Amino acid sequence: MGNHNHHHHGHHHTTKNIKTAFFLNLVFTIIEIIGGFYTNSLAIMSDAVHDLGDSLSLGMSWYFQKLSNKKATKKYSYGYGRFSLLGAIINSVVLIVGSFFIISEAIPRIINPEEADATGMMWLAILGIIVNGAAVLKLKKGSSINERVVSLHLLEDVLGWIAVLIASIVMMYWDVPILDPILSLVIAGYVLFNVYRNIKDAFKIILQGVPNEISSDKIKEHIILHIDEVEDIHDCHIWTLDGEFHIATIHVIVKNKEFSWQKSNEVKENIKKLLHDNFHLEHVTLELESILEECGYKNCN
Repeated sequence: MGNHNHHHHGHHHTTKNIKTAFFLNLVFTIIEIIGGFYTNSLAIMSDAVHDLGDSLSLGMSWYFQKLSNKKATKKYSYGYGRFSLLGAIINSVVLIVGSFFIISEAIPRIINPEEADATGMMWLAILGIIVNGAAVLKLKKGSSINERVVSLHLLEDVLGWIAVLIASIVMMYWDVPILDPILSLVIAGYVLFNVYRNIKDAFKIILQGVPNEISSDKIKEHIILHIDEVEDIHDCHIWTLDGEFHIATIHVIVKNKEFSWQKSNEVKENIKKLLHDNFHLEHVTLELESILEECGYKNCN
């Protein structure tokens, strides 16, 4: 089937996106550290530390995504696709630590607000929105969990800089430095909620759960409805390698007692095409059984 090239092309595109995001984030982190000293803003310096952590996790994410592009070997017969998941999980952990760091910094500042150079903060915030916004747009159409987690890193930074921009403009006219830590708490809460969703998806893949958009009952109905030779299906197992590359093994019960090799091959190809076109299943293994045969597996269903 010609879909494997599309999958590898998608992975290559993902790697390129994460590479771009990594360099954008690293360069801006350096600018941010310098800007933090210049404006005497502890908020910006704290964000620089957070962005440095982001840069490290993005670099790691880039490495794992690049590794996931390697072809199958005898040791890893399905290839290295799940290494991108490992990157996503590590990134999620870094993001959780970073969010709690923001919370721990924000709470004391609500109690004891600190003054900073509001004008300098405003210009840095505008630059931060442009740089991180460009990276988010680069990853916006990403389909892998790794890209979604990386995009979340950068979206957090964009939201953080919008908060800094709003707070700095307000602080230029009114003496309310408490705005910055309040907005930081809201953003941290939003990020933690989204990290929970992403890490839940990652663990579902590791535990070989059925992909959310696929139903084994619908697959069964579809095969029986569209393939005339099929009487029933059972022992249907569906899982995903990395959230994009879906795999299935299915026992197919055929109506006729005897099938020629050519006919068996034709039925298998028709089922594979049906499942690929309608359910995006990339790798399907089928076993044909006569209606008179008994399945030797205890978990047939």
